Amino acid sequence: MDSQKNENLLNLALDTPAAERERSLELNVGYDIEEKTWEVIVKYHGSLQALADRGIIVEELIAGYGILTVPESQMTLLAETEQIEYVEKPKRLFFTDIEGNTASCYTPGGMLFRQLTGKGVLVAVIDSGIAYRNQDFRNSDGTTRIRYLWDQTLDAGEVWERIMQGGMASETSRAEYAPPEGFKTGVEFNGQQINQALNASSAAEGNLLVPSTDTSGHGTAVAGIAAGNGGRKGLAYAGVARESELLIVRLGTPRADSFPRTTELMRALTYVVNKALELQMPLAVNLSFGNTYGAHNGTSLLERFLDNLSEIGRNVICVGSGNEGASGGHVGGSVAVTGGSETGTTGRVNVIDNPVTENMTPVELVIGAYEQGINVQLWKEYTDRYLVTLISPSGESFTVDTDRPGKQIYLLEQTEILLYNGEPAPYLTSQEIYFDLLPTGNNRYVNGGVWTFLLRPVRTVTGNYTFYLPSETVRNTDTRFVRTTPDVTLTIPSTASKVITVGAYDIVYEAYADFSGRGYLYQEQVNSRTSDSFVKPDLVAPGVNILAPDRDGGYTPVTGTSFAAPFVTGAAALLMQWGVIEGNDPYLYGEKVKAYLRRGARPIRGEGSYPNARAGYGALCVEDSLPG
Repeated sequence: MDSQKNENLLNLALDTPAAERERSLELNVGYDIEEKTWEVIVKYHGSLQALADRGIIVEELIAGYGILTVPESQMTLLAETEQIEYVEKPKRLFFTDIEGNTASCYTPGGMLFRQLTGKGVLVAVIDSGIAYRNQDFRNSDGTTRIRYLWDQTLDAGEVWERIMQGGMASETSRAEYAPPEGFKTGVEFNGQQINQALNASSAAEGNLLVPSTDTSGHGTAVAGIAAGNGGRKGLAYAGVARESELLIVRLGTPRADSFPRTTELMRALTYVVNKALELQMPLAVNLSFGNTYGAHNGTSLLERFLDNLSEIGRNVICVGSGNEGASGGHVGGSVAVTGGSETGTTGRVNVIDNPVTENMTPVELVIGAYEQGINVQLWKEYTDRYLVTLISPSGESFTVDTDRPGKQIYLLEQTEILLYNGEPAPYLTSQEIYFDLLPTGNNRYVNGGVWTFLLRPVRTVTGNYTFYLPSETVRNTDTRFVRTTPDVTLTIPSTASKVITVGAYDIVYEAYADFSGRGYLYQEQVNSRTSDSFVKPDLVAPGVNILAPDRDGGYTPVTGTSFAAPFVTGAAALLMQWGVIEGNDPYLYGEKVKAYLRRGARPIRGEGSYPNARAGYGALCVEDSLPG
């Protein structure tokens, strides 16, 4: 039986056989096939010791959030536990990839009169790791600027075994290779260990002592933009906060062919905030990834966790808005409004038996060839009731009533559709209708072609709806909506209220980058001049062809909101140095930093009024954001 404590996607996953979940992009995320356990995120109060006594692994995070590892046979215990308030399954995270300093009103030489370099502030980069040997991340004497590095992908026992096999055991001790205190996975390295690796007689021996790498180079580029010192190239190649100290987390991937998950992110965020508290230093955190699953209104546990985390210590969290703006993965709009009365029937029994075609709203989805599976989210107001008809490329169809909750299964052509009609949750007023399209039998792919969703209003008050596809990273490039809507294409968790959400613009044309995730859809319904709670992104920063450090010690142009966000992260570090470290304003962190950066933002070409859904309050301008 479905639990109202569980999110809709978790209920559907638990109600679907494991073999069927394996064919889905999303349903099996969080499930360990070998151990037959689920990893889930919970919001709770009080103590979870009773669950721990039953063999459930409990990891307490911050502010009443936790991660549980639960045998599948015991998942019903969560609903029966009074202390558990809500449960979500993990989601996959995708990096938002596709000469910025001057454009951001910040040049290292030009700011020297204020001596703002990020000194005394921690910059945390939670990403794919870092090329720690890179000169950009060292002091002038060659020592590392990395205070701590937690590599979630490493196994402490395996690292020590390789050290012994390499004859390096005399250089260190087994006790130095362990996860951070309070965590169960990965290996934490401190600055002393990294310096020992840098000073080893060879790079090979150093890599035995600190075997953490950045295989993609993504995290290295992000760290370089936020806080690189220019290495051997000097100030012209420096990042924004070039003298800050670094906290680095390399996110783990539960499977070799998989992506990091929201659970790895929540562990990492807890770690860096606790480290900053321990070191008594202000903290600027950079997140350059996200996903498209959710209502995009700040209600998921991850979004709420970030908002709660923003209030602990002296920190600022900056998140890239994602690269889904032009990906074709979203469409939204409004169906006809009935004014609160049901149309086409005098009761609820015969609505589908007596369909009418008036006021139909078609939404067309092209599914490209060789798509092994695709899911579609439809979000709407729970006050509204629709009939939703799904029509396959050959014309086969079925119709569902959004008032009928729970799981339903349909077959159109050679494609099986798992459908879940959700209900409101303790933290969510919207309703989700989730479609998972899977190939059947011996077929490897879902049927390609144009699939059509027909929305017919039965009783509508607002009529607003929005559809989302998975991130463009995991779908065929030809799979997209025919008539797309670029608004509300921010990826989660950039939709969290208290983070600084950063979009991208092109400094050559001084214009908004069309791939950059955008904000609110129903702008005419939002009086953004009197309420800023709907304004996302907060601002934009350079994000096209940015020269950044690579993992081999050189510099490579990179594009995406992944690389716009660290400009703002570095700028936040400068403001906190001026305010907190230098004593000009001891309260300059959190929302106050956001307010200062919004105030200093400058206009860019093509944007007529501010704030707006594309550029927020404008483009980052560090100098104008500093008081005085």
